[in-house]
Amino acid sequence: MNIEFQKNDTTLTVLPEGHVDSNSAPRLEAELNARLDGITSLILDFAGVDYISSAGLRVVLAMDQLMVSRAGSMKIMHANEYVMHIFDMTGFLDIINVET
Repeated sequence: MNIEFQKNDTTLTVLPEGHVDSNSAPRLEAELNARLDGITSLILDFAGVDYISSAGLRVVLAMDQLMVSRAGSMKIMHANEYVMHIFDMTGFLDIINVET
């Protein structure tokens, strides 16, 4: 999985590509944690994500909880139909800010 990061003041936009699964989720989480100092707004741009597993969902939930605990915010943007279906089936659409 490729991951691009764009920082603008206190906003971090993350653009992962490919599968967010048990192989790539630990790396994504580690790279996010390494870049969150001073960040109050986290944007996960999922335009390039074609698959997400339970391991990826765990990272998304952990990042959302972390941002809330820091009085910040997180949102997911540009998720494809498959990823949106997974978010819907797991109830994530009720707890995570997702914009298509």
